[in-house]
Parts: sequence; C-alpha cells; structure tokens
Amino acid sequence: MTVRAWPADDLHAEALQRLLQDRCPPALVRAIEAGASPAALWADVESSGHADALVAEERGGAGLALEEAYPLLELCGRLALPVPLAATLLGRALLDRAGVAVPPGAGLTIAHAATLDAGGLHAPQVPFGRVAGHVLVQADGAVLLLPAAAAQAGPGVFPLDATLAWPHAVLRDAVRVPGDHDLLVLQACAASALLAGALRAAFEQALAHAQQREQFGRPIGKFQVIQHHLAVLAEHVLAARLAARLGCTAARDGAPDRLRVAMAKARTSEAAVEGAATAHAVHGAIGFTAEYDLQLHTRRLHAWRLLAGSESHWHAVLGGALLDGPHEATLDAARALTDRDTNEEPTA
Repeated sequence: MTVRAWPADDLHAEALQRLLQDRCPPALVRAIEAGASPAALWADVESSGHADALVAEERGGAGLALEEAYPLLELCGRLALPVPLAATLLGRALLDRAGVAVPPGAGLTIAHAATLDAGGLHAPQVPFGRVAGHVLVQADGAVLLLPAAAAQAGPGVFPLDATLAWPHAVLRDAVRVPGDHDLLVLQACAASALLAGALRAAFEQALAHAQQREQFGRPIGKFQVIQHHLAVLAEHVLAARLAARLGCTAARDGAPDRLRVAMAKARTSEAAVEGAATAHAVHGAIGFTAEYDLQLHTRRLHAWRLLAGSESHWHAVLGGALLDGPHEATLDAARALTDRDTNEEPTA
C-alpha cells in the first residue's frame, strides 16, 4: 500500500487559524448559534481569500488541489466555525469547474436531497442553512444555485441548520449548473474533514483537562483509566484524520473520488460516536454543560455524523463496490483503492 507523506503544517491553515483565533472565540460561536449575525465573521473570512482556495488562479483563487486544501477543511471543524467555509470551498470549486460565476456575499452550502413538487423545491435539514447566502441544490438530476434569502426557512435540528423551501417563481430564475455532479459525495467529503477537525479539538480539550484537573492530590491524567481513555481517543482521531485526508483526493475531473469519500465518511462517522463519548468520559459531568466548550464540538460530531449519510450508508456503498469489483478480499480492494493514482478513473 502506498504511504503518502502528509505535511505536519500547512501555511494556508496556519494563516486562517491566526486570523480566526481572536475573531471567532467560543463566545461568538454561541452568539451566532443563538441568532446573532455572522456577517462580520464571514467578511473576515472572505477578505482573507481562503474561501476561493480551490478556484483557479486565473479566476482569482489560489488554485489549490483538493488534497492540498484538506487542512483548511479540517480547521473549520476544529474551530467549530459557525459559517459554511468548508462547503463554500468545495462548492466554489464545483462552480469554477462548471464555468458558473461564483456568487458574492455570504458563503454557500449544499443540499443534496431536495424534492420538487407542486409547491416548489423543498430541502430538509440544510447544514448551515440559516447562515448561508446561497445553496447548491440537487433535485431530479439537476444542480441549481439558489439564494438562501429567497427561501422560506424552517427550523433545523442543529441550531445553524434550516429546512428551506423555494417557490416555483424563484426556481424560474435559478442558475443551472451544467455537468454531472454528485452533491451527496461533495457534502460527505466536507463532513468527513469537519468530523476529523472536531474530533481533534475534543481530544485536545480532553488532554488539557486531564493535565489540569486534580483528584487525590495529582492530575487525573496520572490515573491509568484516564490514560486508557486518552489513548483510545487518540487512535480514533488519527484514524479519522487519515481517512478524511484520503477522502480529499480527487478523480480526474477534480471532484472528490466517490469510493475514497465512502471510506472517509464511514470511518469518521464511526469515530464521532466513540470519540464524543470518550471525551465526555474524561471530563465527567462538566463536559455536558452549556457553559463548557467541549459540547460545542461533541454536538457537531453527532450532527455531522449523520450529515450526508451515516457510517451504515457508506458501508453499504463500499460493500456493493467490493461485490461488484474484481477483488475477492476486502484488503485487496482497499489496497487497490488507496494505491490508485488520483488521475485514474475510479473502478466500482
């Protein structure tokens, strides 16, 4: 199996982290979740140029490859960023490849499971639907770019999500995105990186708590049971990050590779459940309180685990590819998938 040497640091992610570490504290995340405007935060992100990292240089972007942008996507989850930067990065890349002008203003989000009926277009549980400016919507085989402000918004399960509905009058003026696109895969790619980032943040918080919290005259991190919890959590974090990086490798057209994304989303969704539970086990009851920052990440772990298909959905995708493919052993199929050059066509 080919082993890639992933860089430990990334200049783009470091620059974005320096920008946001003071401008996006946990207090602002809570405020935007409670209904405060994200406009100032998004203006800072937009002015930094990071939202166009995957757009070609000749059209004003940084021209990064998808795998080069992975640290930016992970950082969005690590910071619990309350604006849709990850989806905007991937969505603007799709629009750039399709020759569609990138809309100005607030970021965009993705709705892969919309339905069209006599009343209009309905998109349930759109992630970041309450704070996005535009939405890439897939319905009846077509991909449309729609303004979020033109939709009737209903509440979502997660505070930043929304159920959106556009009347037919709005749809007549919608921008149709040419080409064959799979928004489910695109959204799962973003969700995998977000999960990896949120898991990393939960581990960092758990480790800091174990070093600082004392019981019986010494830090709780000195006790074997806490060390075991931290070791298990570290394993999940590492596995999730490796899987999410694999998901951010592209097929020939620059879009995420479906089977690699399937592996990434299945593994990161699995890790989300165990990782959230383990981080809370280290913290005890304090981690569940609204005042404590850990819940900002563990709530997202549970929400993003289900976003764009849980692990069971993507396990079925991988299982079908294994049964239909030329390999008799699962390990052989995994090796063929991870060894394949990213410029080759994927094999089902």
